[in-house]
Amino acid sequence: MKSKNKLAGESSPYLLQHANNPVDWYPWGQDALQKAERENKLLVISIGYAACHWCHVMEHESFEDTSVAQVMNDFFVSIKVDREERPDIDQVYMDASYLITGRGGWPLNVIALPDGRPFFAGTYYRKDDWIKILVYFKDLYKKEPGTFFHEAEKLTSAIRSMKVPGTDEISSSFTKDELEESFKKIISHIDFNYGGTKGSPKFPMPNIFQFLFNSHFHTEEKEALNAVTTTLDKILRGGIYDHIGGGFARYSTDDIWKVPHFEKMLYDNAELVSLYSNAYKVTRNEEYKKVVYETLEFIEREMTDNSGGFYSSLDADSEGEEGKYYVWSKKEIDELLKEKSEIFCDYYSVSSIGNWEEKNILHLTKTKEDLLNSFKISEKQFDKIIGDSKKILFNERNKRIKPGLDDKILTSWNALMLKGYVDAYFAFGEKHFLAAALKNGNLLSDKMMTDEGKLNRNFKNGKSSINAFLDDYSYTIEAFISLYEATFDEKWIYTVKKLVDNVKLHFFDNESGMFFYNSDIDDPLIARKIDFSDNVIPSSNSSITMGLFKLSGYFYNEGYRELAINLLKNIKQNVLKNPTFHCYWLTSATHSTFPFYQLGIVGELFNEKKIEISKKYLPSINIFGSKINGTLEILKDKYVPGRTIIYLCEDRVCKLPVEDVEEVINQIQK
Repeated sequence: MKSKNKLAGESSPYLLQHANNPVDWYPWGQDALQKAERENKLLVISIGYAACHWCHVMEHESFEDTSVAQVMNDFFVSIKVDREERPDIDQVYMDASYLITGRGGWPLNVIALPDGRPFFAGTYYRKDDWIKILVYFKDLYKKEPGTFFHEAEKLTSAIRSMKVPGTDEISSSFTKDELEESFKKIISHIDFNYGGTKGSPKFPMPNIFQFLFNSHFHTEEKEALNAVTTTLDKILRGGIYDHIGGGFARYSTDDIWKVPHFEKMLYDNAELVSLYSNAYKVTRNEEYKKVVYETLEFIEREMTDNSGGFYSSLDADSEGEEGKYYVWSKKEIDELLKEKSEIFCDYYSVSSIGNWEEKNILHLTKTKEDLLNSFKISEKQFDKIIGDSKKILFNERNKRIKPGLDDKILTSWNALMLKGYVDAYFAFGEKHFLAAALKNGNLLSDKMMTDEGKLNRNFKNGKSSINAFLDDYSYTIEAFISLYEATFDEKWIYTVKKLVDNVKLHFFDNESGMFFYNSDIDDPLIARKIDFSDNVIPSSNSSITMGLFKLSGYFYNEGYRELAINLLKNIKQNVLKNPTFHCYWLTSATHSTFPFYQLGIVGELFNEKKIEISKKYLPSINIFGSKINGTLEILKDKYVPGRTIIYLCEDRVCKLPVEDVEEVINQIQK
C-alpha cells in the first residue's frame, strides 16, 4: 500500500488525487512555508484542477515517478494547489507565468523562494524536462543564491505593479454612441457562419452574447440578434453539446463546435442555461427550451448533491482516455439500435470510419427536414425514432466507466447555477426549477454564510471552509437578487444588502476605486490582485457593479448607485479599448445609459402578474412584489383592496399605475 502525503487530510478531489504520489506534497499553508524557510529550500508550487487533462498527464508522467519525487523531496518543499479552491493563489502565480513566458495555462508549475516570491513559472513539462529544470535550479541556488533573490524581487515588484489600466484617467459615464462603438467592435469578431467568435478554439463566452441581447433590446439591431441565434443554433447542433445526456463541454477545439474538450464545468452549464432561457423569451425557439430542460436534467442527475449544492465538474477523461465516455463506433450503434440505426447515424453524422480519431462524436450536420424527406417519414415518427434511440444509447453509456467527478461545492459557481435555474423558471414557469434554486439558496445562506454576512467559498462533507473571495460574494449577490424577484420573499434582498456591506468593508481598494479579489482578513500573499476582465464568466468587479446597480433600486440608496457608476467610470477606458473582454461591464453600462425601471406589483394577483411579466425578455427592470404592503420603499402604502396594481418608476419618478400587464410591458419597451 502506498503511503499518503500531507494532502490526505484535504477535501479537494484534485488534492486527494495526489495524496498517494511519492512526492511529499503539502497543501498551501504555513506548514509548508515555514518548512521551506527553516530548511532554506526552494518551493515548487504546482497548480491545477480536477478536470484538467494535462494535469493528469503530468501527474502520471512525473509526480507518480519515484525518481522525480526523490529530487523534489530532497531539495524542494512541494505545494499542491487546487485553483478552483484558491483562485487568489492561482491569479498571482499566473501573472508570474505571463510575465516570464508570455503565456499561461494548467498545470501551472512555479519555482519560488522559501517566502513564496517566484522566479520561474511554466505549464506542462515532460518528465525529463522537469527533472532538468529542478536540478538546474537546485544547483544554481546553492552556488548563486543572491541571483535568485534579485530576480524574484524584480518579478514580485512587477506582479505588484500590475494595476487596472485606465483607472488613473478621469472619465465620464458611458454614452449611447460609445456603447454603439463597442457593439461594432464586438460584432467584427463574430463568426456569422459558425457562431461564436472567429477562429479556434471556440469558447461559448455567454457574456458576449448576453450583452448583444441587451443591445438588441435597446436598439433593435438585427445584427445583434443574428449573432446570438447563429451561435446558439450552432452550439446546440455541435459536439460540444452532449446529445445523449445533456449539458455542455467546456469548449470546442475546432472552429465549428464539433470536437469538444470533453470536461463539463458547472459554470459553463449555468451561464448557458441562463443564455438559452433568455433566448427562448425572445425567439420562442423550442430547441432552446429542449436544451435547457436536458441540461438541467443532467445537472440534477449528475452534478447535484443531496444538500442541494452543485458539484464543480466532470473530467474530460475516463479510463485514462480523453472523451472515451462520450464517443461511439458505428458498429456499437448498429448493434444497439438495429433498424433505427440508419436514420440515427445519418442525423448525428456517424460513419463507419469515424468522424474523430476512428470514433464518432455525435453532432448534427443535417436538419430534421432533410431526414423527413430522404426517409419519407412523418415528424412524429422521426421524433419517436430519435427519442427511443437516445434512451437506448443513454442506458448503454451508463454502463461505461464514468469520468471523474469533482464533488466540491463552490459558492461562486453554485450562485451562477442558482441564477441559471431562476432564469429557466422565469422563461418556462417550471416550479421544479424554482424549488432547486431555493434549495441551493438556502444551502448558501444557512451553511456558507454567517449572520454578519461573511461567506465561505467551499462546502464538502457537510463543512464549509476557505474565506470567500469577491466572486463568491458578487455572484451570490446577483443570485439572491434573482431569488427575490422569483419569490418576492424579502429575506433574500435583505441578505443581499448584508453581503454588499461586507464587501464594501473588507474588499474595497481606496487607491484604485475598485475591489480586491481577496478580503483584508485573509493571510496576505505576495500581491493583492484586482480581477476586472470578463472572460467565460464575469469578472468579480463587473459582477459586483451589476449587483450594486440593481440593489440601489431596491433601497433607493444613492451610495450603492454612485459606487456602481464610479466603478464603470474607472474601467471605461479599458472597456472601450477592448470591449470583447469586458462585455459584462458593458451590460451594466447599458443599465446606466438607457432607462432602467423599478416595477412593483401589489395585490392579490401579484404572483400571477409577476409570472406573466417574467416570461418577457426585459433586462432593464428591477421587479418588486407583495400581496399587501411590503417593507421595500416602492411597495410602501401601495396596497388597494380588491385590485392588483403595477407601479412603474424610473429614477424615483413613477408613471400612472396600471393593472394590465401588456400595458406596462409596452411602456418598458418604448
